[in-house]
Amino acid sequence: MKELLLYITWNPSLDAFHIGSLSFRWYSLCWLIGLALAYIVVKKLYKHQNIPDEKFDPLFIYCFLGILIGARLGHCIFYQPQDYLTSVKGVIEMLLPIHFTSPEGWDWKLTGYEGLASHGGTLGLMIALILYVKRTKVSLWQVLDNIAIATGVTACFIRLGNLMNSEIIGNVTSVPWAFEFIARDGLPRHPAQLYEAIAYGTLFLIMLWIYTKKNKPVGTGYYFGLCLTYIFTFRFFVEFLKKNQVDFENSMPIDMGQLLSIPFIIIGIHYIIKSKKKQGITKQLK
Repeated sequence: MKELLLYITWNPSLDAFHIGSLSFRWYSLCWLIGLALAYIVVKKLYKHQNIPDEKFDPLFIYCFLGILIGARLGHCIFYQPQDYLTSVKGVIEMLLPIHFTSPEGWDWKLTGYEGLASHGGTLGLMIALILYVKRTKVSLWQVLDNIAIATGVTACFIRLGNLMNSEIIGNVTSVPWAFEFIARDGLPRHPAQLYEAIAYGTLFLIMLWIYTKKNKPVGTGYYFGLCLTYIFTFRFFVEFLKKNQVDFENSMPIDMGQLLSIPFIIIGIHYIIKSKKKQGITKQLK
């Protein structure tokens, strides 16, 4: 009975605050804070590396659109294709932050994007950065490494947003720090979102330490490779503590999140190894 007293009853309001009739949700606020912090970090990195401000200015727009579009399409295509790809209304709901309120008519309400996938967001970000590089002529690997250094702080706040939304919940557990998600079923579950938030916040601190204390240069792909390997390796293992997001995952040996993580882990390891070879060649030339 003592352990039960340690469970955390979790039932926060979805809205952080209101201005008149306009409400601001915690989830959206966490996204904005995460992106704003990444913006500040990358701006400082660009300044430290003497990259002109005019080449930095369009970066935020590319990143924001790449992550949002990629994350939305990733969720709809990988997790709920039967809901979004089988009707005109579904396609509209996939592209616009609305929900049709009846199957017969065209009445709708504004909901925001309910369903974003980190794997799709990562892929969308990569495509957006390639387009950004083509426009600004900044080195692709310099850009990817700089973004990788800041990625942890954004990922941390996104998962905190998931926690405030009581989504991506963990399996039922008896650990004393379990969260009882009242908006779901009230059962004590692993706070998987919090585990990920802590892990990604730690990644950000590790990246800063390597950059500032170890003076490891950007542009070799090392930070990019480390970011992918760390995030998606952790994601692979934390999935064992999560409740499956969609029913079809119940019949899979590993869930969709784990399956989609494997290619990113392989890519990450590849670029860590490749970056070390680049550094070895550079040392020889010196």
